[in-house]
Amino acid sequence: MVNAILSFYVKKQIVRAGIFLLLIMVVSACSSSQVDVGIATPSAAASASNKATVKGTDKSTINKRIPAKVVRVVDGDTMKISFTDGGKDKEETIRLLLVDTPESVDPEKPVQPFALEASNYAKTMLTGQDVQLELDVSERDKYGRLLCYLYIGDKMFNELLLENGYARVAYIYPPNVKYVDQFREIQKKAQQKALNIWSVENYAQEDGYHEGVVKGGAAASPKSTTTPKPVTTLQPKANTTYNSCKEANAAGAYKIKKGEPGYSAKLDGDGDGVACE
Repeated sequence: MVNAILSFYVKKQIVRAGIFLLLIMVVSACSSSQVDVGIATPSAAASASNKATVKGTDKSTINKRIPAKVVRVVDGDTMKISFTDGGKDKEETIRLLLVDTPESVDPEKPVQPFALEASNYAKTMLTGQDVQLELDVSERDKYGRLLCYLYIGDKMFNELLLENGYARVAYIYPPNVKYVDQFREIQKKAQQKALNIWSVENYAQEDGYHEGVVKGGAAASPKSTTTPKPVTTLQPKANTTYNSCKEANAAGAYKIKKGEPGYSAKLDGDGDGVACE
């Protein structure tokens, strides 16, 4: 009888041990599964985050200044610069933010009053100089140009253009409006002094430059102290060709537009339809 009781007790303990072992195996399997999921999920989230950073604007570049060198001044508010990225030399066309100088290189338009003055000022100040670029929120315009505030030394060139009356505050497109208020204050002072573009009443306006006001002989501002000088360019003979822009300039030919005598593609380095700018 005792043996029967002991046998029954041993069997009962074995069953309990088996059930306990089975529970341990189930819990272990579940725990293993959860660990796998826990590793995979953050990894996927990190991957998605990395993709978003690559496609979106890198906010870390805002307020930081990027060293560069001005290779060529296209006109008062547009330049070509070079810089080093990842050990490689690269070139970009930059467009200054929130300012607009009169047009000097548009093949579809005549050279506007004070355009050459603005362009020459930029060339004198910037050509071959080491500069720094500050980006805003949106990095490029619809033409692919890099949008920036340009510094030479401790001076922002956007502001220098406004201070000297070579540019107006324009192209105010949020979110790139960081300095618009202080730019307007600088412009107001240039207007009060009737500097350059502000020396002729109604020439520089909210919607652009109105060269007809100047050419049409409209009344100048009482504060006006200067009048724009007409742009004169010697026109070469119909069969004239030039081997270089230096040769063309020596003959008095500048900004030769496509279709005009003396124009050739080899003299139009940036392919904008205007040679020997």
